[in-house]
Amino acid sequence: MLLLGGGYIATTSKPEVLGHPKGLYVLFFAEMWERFSFYGMRALLIFYLTKHWLFADGPANLVYGAYASLVYITPVLGGYLADRWLGQRKAVLFGAILLSLGHLLMAVEGDGGQDSTAINVFWLALAFIIVGSGFLKANISVMVGQLYPRTDVRRDGAYTIFYVGINVGAALGVVLAGWLGETYGWSYGFGAAGIGMILGLVVFVLGKSLLQGAGEAPRPLSKSREWSLYGIGVAAIAVMWGLIQYVDVIQTLLIISGVSLLGYVLYESFKLEPHARDRMFAILFLIALNPLFWGLFEQAGGSLNLYTDRFVDRGGVPASLFQSINAIYIVLLGPVFAALWVWLGKRGWEPSAPAKFGLALAQVGISFLVFVWGAQSVGLAVLTPVIFVFLIYLFQTTGELCLSPVGLSAMNRLAPKFLASLIMGAWFYMTAVGNFVAGKIGEATGGESGEMTKEGTLAVYSTIGWWTVGIALAVLVVSPLIKKLMHLDTLKDDDLAGQAGLAEPQAAGVDITKERI
Repeated sequence: MLLLGGGYIATTSKPEVLGHPKGLYVLFFAEMWERFSFYGMRALLIFYLTKHWLFADGPANLVYGAYASLVYITPVLGGYLADRWLGQRKAVLFGAILLSLGHLLMAVEGDGGQDSTAINVFWLALAFIIVGSGFLKANISVMVGQLYPRTDVRRDGAYTIFYVGINVGAALGVVLAGWLGETYGWSYGFGAAGIGMILGLVVFVLGKSLLQGAGEAPRPLSKSREWSLYGIGVAAIAVMWGLIQYVDVIQTLLIISGVSLLGYVLYESFKLEPHARDRMFAILFLIALNPLFWGLFEQAGGSLNLYTDRFVDRGGVPASLFQSINAIYIVLLGPVFAALWVWLGKRGWEPSAPAKFGLALAQVGISFLVFVWGAQSVGLAVLTPVIFVFLIYLFQTTGELCLSPVGLSAMNRLAPKFLASLIMGAWFYMTAVGNFVAGKIGEATGGESGEMTKEGTLAVYSTIGWWTVGIALAVLVVSPLIKKLMHLDTLKDDDLAGQAGLAEPQAAGVDITKERI
């Protein structure tokens, strides 16, 4: 079905398909296969650490959180280099090559245990994936926005379609790579993830002509400058190879780099005219909510994955396959939410972006409270019914749909064009902080011994659930004030990098003074 759809998009003479530029679907398929590889590996990583490399639960959660945080912090580097010199398209291409190599290196198992020399290949593989993600993640998201004028009402729908692509790949990757890895061997699972990334690279290269110039370098780029930028990426691999082995350093790095990033963004903000400056403050508010949401959400790949493996009545189904539930929900519910926002927007009822963030936090907090209630209702001595795994992912998915695609759209839409990729990188940076927080929460479920207990895990889940619901209510209260800072009534189209001439007139019948993100 996916191949038929891709074939139709590639061969049709129409400039748009289903109301969107054909380039959106090139990015859709490229990102789908990239997510196939990333989430296929993610489903197996915590088990690979505990069962193959023999890490205890607490340290394994920390390594998982550190890896995930570095995956989301490196887009600051990739976004900055793309904004200034490389352009988003070449940055994505370079990132895809690094990711392909990294996922294939993951297939090198060795004999297991932390004393094995093969563990150095494992650290190197993670370093390739971390840096490759840095060049690809923020920049491919920016390219989606470059296909549309800034006031185009299709933008939120486009990002939701893109987000569905992410999760089609995630679902397929988890099911196939997770099943192969747990059934036939780790190398089969990670090898499948690597093949998926190579397919994403092929789609992106072949679809260049459909991108309409999106993501090209902001100015002519000499070959020597281009290769020096790639050299920075290779040097970053060496740095990440060291960092991922020394988790304690990452916390200090996050604090120092976070303060530096905030200082730079504020410095640039105060040079802007008042409305643009206010939009930057609104961006900072939304970005600040990222760590809380993802700190809870990313328990899925760590502590919740281990809990599912040990304390849930799975009926013999490999625990890693339950990682696909969220992605499947996204595929099913993503179009529903995209249509819902349009339907509400036409009637002036659509919540603002800050309100959607408040709703997202409420839902992720409630998801843990429902899970704790379900586990305690049958007694701690009894395996938790699997229905509550489906329910926790359902609430988290509806929360994710209120935050992630909306946040991607808001970052791209509200940021000045000369800061577009850096702001998208900052968005992912705060997601990095959230992933590190997730590792710390996961470590807490292991208690003093480092080994997870059912009672201790549920106590941690209850605490984070109640705190998050309380914060969500506070966000909903202040959301009207944050919406005013967006100044949507003065937001205008301008030429994005590589997009001269693309801006379109305001859609007929749409009053942008009432439109919400």
